[in-house]
Amino acid sequence: MAKTAIKEIIHAKGIDIEIYTTDFENEYISLTDIAKYKSDDPTAVIQNWMRNRDVIEFLGLWESLHNPHFKPLEFEGFRNQAGANAFTMSPKKWIDATQAIGIVSRSGRYGGTFAHSDIAFEFASWISPEFKLYIIKDYKRLKTEENSRLSLNWNLNREISKLNYRIHTDAIKANLIPPELTPEQIGFTYANEADMLNVALFGKTAKQWRSENSNKKGNIRDYATLDQLLVLANIESYNAILIEQGKSPSERLVVLHDLAVKQLRTMENLNLSTLPQSGIKEIN
Repeated sequence: MAKTAIKEIIHAKGIDIEIYTTDFENEYISLTDIAKYKSDDPTAVIQNWMRNRDVIEFLGLWESLHNPHFKPLEFEGFRNQAGANAFTMSPKKWIDATQAIGIVSRSGRYGGTFAHSDIAFEFASWISPEFKLYIIKDYKRLKTEENSRLSLNWNLNREISKLNYRIHTDAIKANLIPPELTPEQIGFTYANEADMLNVALFGKTAKQWRSENSNKKGNIRDYATLDQLLVLANIESYNAILIEQGKSPSERLVVLHDLAVKQLRTMENLNLSTLPQSGIKEIN
């Protein structure tokens, strides 16, 4: 099932390395970008790395710890062959055979091979210990900036948005996505719902915002104000209710836009800094 990806970029020795997450917890780092430090043919670099027995054993252990659907018999077959001159391995072969989730192959213009940060840092060590340190340094810089940007109120309401996101996507799955839809169609439906909320709240789609702000990192919601995040949490929840009521997308867009406008106007008269803060702890 397709999910909305939150993207970031880190920089190491002149190379931009993409990071994305779909659950706000597990971050996937582009192996393709990391491999460019070593060669102009990153696909070959990744495949050569995956031929090593130690790498196969590490990947298998990671999957065993994190993936209940991992296929151990297929993994054992690869481990027994790994290191031999005739042994070949690719991300797609590994994923298809073992149902791995630690490595992901994405297609399209901004596609490539991505891996969970645990795995990506191992790959970076194999590429160059020095380069890995540059990656970690900028990765920490990114985390520090995120922590400074996410004030107590912003972070709290980001968590509220995450909870409502789950409610929202569950409602879409139950009411808008018939079983016969293909995975590509499911992803398209999720994208439309996310952009409908963007239009209702921000007056533009994510694509329009990126076109107008090509010099900025992240997405339209990363630059939302506290008031906008509060409203986003509310209209996400209300959209789930409208979906269950069978309202059409056009009907819901009008209702959600009106609701967003009313709530934002109300919040203009509030001073959130005067609200009591005792008993509220920052969410990490």
